Amino acid sequence: MERIPTPQDVAEVLIERPALSARVRELGAHISSDYEGREPVLVTVLKGGLFFMADLCRAIDIDVALDFMAVSSYGPAPLGGAVRITKDLDEDVSGRPVIVVEDIIDTGLTLNYLLGVLRGHGPASLEVCVLLDKDVRRIVDLPIAYRGFSIPDRYVVGYGLDHRQFLRNLPYVGVLAEEALG
Repeated sequence: MERIPTPQDVAEVLIERPALSARVRELGAHISSDYEGREPVLVTVLKGGLFFMADLCRAIDIDVALDFMAVSSYGPAPLGGAVRITKDLDEDVSGRPVIVVEDIIDTGLTLNYLLGVLRGHGPASLEVCVLLDKDVRRIVDLPIAYRGFSIPDRYVVGYGLDHRQFLRNLPYVGVLAEEALG
């Protein structure tokens, strides 16, 4: 039986809670300014993006709608395999501005696929807001309008990011120790 990871398996805190909170407030202010007079739909991918989107929507001082998607990947792990939508949007976003709220982007393959699916829904505009950008691993060029932090190529947990469904609830972003990865 595999050992359940614990907070003691975090080798280093990469981004403390106060820095996360401050940056989320800055992103919220930027989005509020850019979308003044419009009502964007914030869309995130469950489960990881939920934490960031919850804080981000509270930092936005204009009306927003929220929606969620879920995906699963299967196939060869190095490139993430094929992506399948397991939960599509509930909101009709045709003719409305949409902001995809992502917890982390590394290769960009999954997000690129999601952007294609969302374009098929006919939004007025489609932008990306990401908390953590691991751009050193990028395979697909993506238009990122709002970026929280660029991070190194490390395995991170906390603030919605998990390891085998654990450690999402850490109030910071931490680097998981190599020995905890198994």
